[in-house]
Amino acid sequence: MTTTNDRARPLLQFIQLVISGIAQGCIYGLIALGFVLIYKATETVSFAQGELMMLGAFCGLALMSLFGFSFWLAVLGAIVAMALFGMLLELAVIRPILGQPAFSIVMLTIGIGYVARGLITTIPGIGTETHTLPVPYKDQVWSAGPLLLNAEQMVVIGATAVLCLLLFAVFRYSKVGIAMQATSQNQLAAYYMGIPVKKLNTLVWGLAAAVAAVAGLLLAPITFVHANMGFIGLKAFPAAVVGGFGSLPGAIVGGLVIGIVESLSGFYLPEGFKDTAAYIVVLVMLMVKPNGLFGEKLRKKV
Repeated sequence: MTTTNDRARPLLQFIQLVISGIAQGCIYGLIALGFVLIYKATETVSFAQGELMMLGAFCGLALMSLFGFSFWLAVLGAIVAMALFGMLLELAVIRPILGQPAFSIVMLTIGIGYVARGLITTIPGIGTETHTLPVPYKDQVWSAGPLLLNAEQMVVIGATAVLCLLLFAVFRYSKVGIAMQATSQNQLAAYYMGIPVKKLNTLVWGLAAAVAAVAGLLLAPITFVHANMGFIGLKAFPAAVVGGFGSLPGAIVGGLVIGIVESLSGFYLPEGFKDTAAYIVVLVMLMVKPNGLFGEKLRKKV
């Protein structure tokens, strides 16, 4: 005899999978935000975002385990440190080759990722090990009626929502945010209007690195901290493409789409589909809507 609970179980299972996919999609979306921010500022793609996320997680781990910082102080310290690192990276490495073919800058960012991962792995007893980030909400489960909500996933969703609101407020109401928008639309015109384009580009790289650090600190309690965690950036890039590479809201929406599809395909489809789901979604999107969900339609007159 089938009970009401038995009939409701598939629906509850589906909801749990969607929530899990949203949490994972938030991580993809945050890393994709870095892709989009840098692309809008410099019209190039930084493939070092995954490694910046990894460095942010290791920075938070070091502040807590080596220097005895509390969790929240370590989070703040890691975000600030990565923002400064991103700005220094732009000044010392990226800016000298601006104006070169975009392919050169893309290859440089790939090289930065490999160097960052290689340097971490050379640290004895740290780089080759898997570490747990001690967070106050570790392994907690919240109940919402028949649903059991993983605290780590809910923190990811909540923190992403707060960060998106903060970024919206910065770009909408602050002078720096408005100047960044103007620069992203037309750098030359912004320069002639007196906007310090170079300084803003440096700030954008710092902001992208800070957002990547947030993603790393949110992901660390779920997947642990290790040198190869930056490879998740390979899933975030499809999220940026799906959302529209020039759209900040699109980066988050694209991440959610990839995360949910990945979560559902991993449960309902045969083994192996989960790893390819993100790229299948990208292929479908490129065939149906090449500019992405929120991408601008660009036409070239001949």
